[in-house]
Amino acid sequence: MDLSYILNELGEDRAAYFNAVAPPIIQTSNFACKTVADMRFMLQHEAEVDFYSRGNNPTVDILEKKLAALEGTEHAIAFGSGMGAVAAAVLSQVKAGDHVVCVNRPYIGTNKLMRYFLPRFGVEVTMVDGTQAANFAQATKENTTLYYLESPNSFTFELQDIAQIVDIARERNICTVIDNSFATPLLQNPAAMGVDLVVHSATKYIGGHSDVMGGIVCGSRERINRIFAAEYLTLGAVLSPHDAWLLLRGLRTLPLRMERVAKTTRQVVAFLQRREEVAEVLWPFLPEHPQYRLARKQLRNNTGQFTVRLQTESLAEVERFCDSLQHFLMAASWGGHESLIYPAAAAYMEGKFRSSLPFTLIRFYIGLEDPEYLIRDLEQAFARMKE
Repeated sequence: MDLSYILNELGEDRAAYFNAVAPPIIQTSNFACKTVADMRFMLQHEAEVDFYSRGNNPTVDILEKKLAALEGTEHAIAFGSGMGAVAAAVLSQVKAGDHVVCVNRPYIGTNKLMRYFLPRFGVEVTMVDGTQAANFAQATKENTTLYYLESPNSFTFELQDIAQIVDIARERNICTVIDNSFATPLLQNPAAMGVDLVVHSATKYIGGHSDVMGGIVCGSRERINRIFAAEYLTLGAVLSPHDAWLLLRGLRTLPLRMERVAKTTRQVVAFLQRREEVAEVLWPFLPEHPQYRLARKQLRNNTGQFTVRLQTESLAEVERFCDSLQHFLMAASWGGHESLIYPAAAAYMEGKFRSSLPFTLIRFYIGLEDPEYLIRDLEQAFARMKE
């Protein structure tokens, strides 16, 4: 299926809505039935029909069809946030008494889900170094039902060998879930490597404009329909029609934005590597990175996230550098038009660090600005760092 067809035509029936180029926002909570028989049918087939927007909605349906096609899966389901998608995917595979193996240092919300939420309900979680696939096998128990991956990770960008871990999981009849937000479906397709459920924070690259929240779970129709009937309808973390429309708008330009971000990121990283104030750039697309070959194998191109370790032992110098940046916003997310930083130093509170990360680490996200514009900003911030 052609990418252009998926982004611009799949799931859209323009003749049904006045030949409008953009799909309409079907802003309704209810869909009426003409007869009792009609309502009976809808109640029995709620996963396939538009009956109540807490379940299906025509605008949301278009988004789901496109994301499933982009990930190469049978079906997809949209949530009101990335964590809504992650939580539903995980909860759909566990019950009290089960065991989960999760990669170390996942996204902070996922980390809380694994370390604090699941154990409250009798689910044991083991966190492992995902750079070695054998660690998943070694951590597996008789009651293990789920392997959770995030490749690359959110802050330090370690990768997992997806195909190897899938092979281990299949031998043991264990479900695999991966957060693919870093790469988008354009640059990495875990389902093609055998992963059962692929989740995205659509808030990031898919939305692309920092003005909408959303999450996606992609997988087989059977798995997605089970999530729909249980975690989706029951917990209610649904995506609104208007937010679905904004995400559809973001998808139209996704290939162009990803190409621009990738090119600018390479230029900014090259600049940072030459600076004496930078001790290390954590980015798997550097040839000297220990997982460079795996990155080139699994990902079709680089994206805009990387982390820098500053060459200093001074918290004040780290803060001065970050505070001096004028065109990098300081914010938690990424994937929009604007470039961002997230300093690990922000975790320094009450005289101690509440993080396992060194305070010298700063995560960067490169947006759509001109590379020269960003490099000039970095230069002036470095100049003020030692003042």
